[in-house]
Amino acid sequence: MMNKIENRTRRMKILSFIIYTFSFSIALTSCVKEEQFDNTPMGNFEALWKIIDEHYCFFDYKKAEYGLDWNEVYRRYQPQFRGNMTRAQQFEVLANMLAELRDGHVNLYSAFDVGRNWSWHENFPANYSDSLIRRYLGTDYRIAAGMQYRILDDNIGYLRCPTFANEFGEGNLDEIFYYLAPCRGLILDLRNNSGGLVTSAEQLAARFTNEERLVGYMQHKTGRGHNDFSAMEEQRLKPSNGIRWQKKVVVLTNRSVFSAANEFVKYVKCCPQVIVVGDRTGGGAGLPFTSELPSGWGVRFSACPMYDRDRQSTEFGIDPDHAVALKADDLANGHDTLIEFARKEISR
Repeated sequence: MMNKIENRTRRMKILSFIIYTFSFSIALTSCVKEEQFDNTPMGNFEALWKIIDEHYCFFDYKKAEYGLDWNEVYRRYQPQFRGNMTRAQQFEVLANMLAELRDGHVNLYSAFDVGRNWSWHENFPANYSDSLIRRYLGTDYRIAAGMQYRILDDNIGYLRCPTFANEFGEGNLDEIFYYLAPCRGLILDLRNNSGGLVTSAEQLAARFTNEERLVGYMQHKTGRGHNDFSAMEEQRLKPSNGIRWQKKVVVLTNRSVFSAANEFVKYVKCCPQVIVVGDRTGGGAGLPFTSELPSGWGVRFSACPMYDRDRQSTEFGIDPDHAVALKADDLANGHDTLIEFARKEISR
């Protein structure tokens, strides 16, 4: 008899929990109403404008920098959409609207094109030559973790890091720094590195500090308003448990250093033995997020802003310690102006 009562009580509790959970789910669903848009030229425009309006993270910063007004953008682009537009016409106008943000992390993806604004590097000199790099590397250079490295004839190490798209093995990094350990200094060529994994950038930067350092801050979007952000959270660089570099380092940059590579420069500028030489980096200080339009086209945009240790945005790049450009005369004579400048800095 007692077992029957206990079983019935248990069943009642379970039934009550199910009813409560179901009722809570209904209440929660009724509180969150997402506006639905049709797969029409106007529907895709309205959907895209709203996605950016509610989730993009640099409105105030870019209003201060160059006067961006997202509501004015709406008023200017809305009349351009008509019911008889082709897909190509829709895509072109939508991509032009996104380009108003001047953000290399903002893209529109379709099966036939990618909308982008790459003015952060296309409007500037490359300050980089593959032919010159091949002259310095030769043919007997070493390769590890996607990086090329060798010891130059003046006993200075040269490490070419073209991307952070892949994870670095700690063992690979140990081998690189063990091999370069006898060198008087290190040239780390970051030019044309358009980013990848922030974790890989942090992993490499950790080889250049012996103590934990405050390197910056970041925020997260907490609501749909332009100013709905969390408090600033510290970004701290911890020293690697592997082999760490103790001598002078010269990091070479150009305008194509972007996103995670931009973060790497932010990190190592906090390390006392590091000097940054070249051009201002391309920026890209917002962690990207993705969404989709009614047409099925994908949209990527910056959602989480990041700052340097002085709480300043690096969205439009980081200045070098020494501004150095590739000279035409040096290029003609087979010399890389930035590498030669770095060799002199290390030799001093």
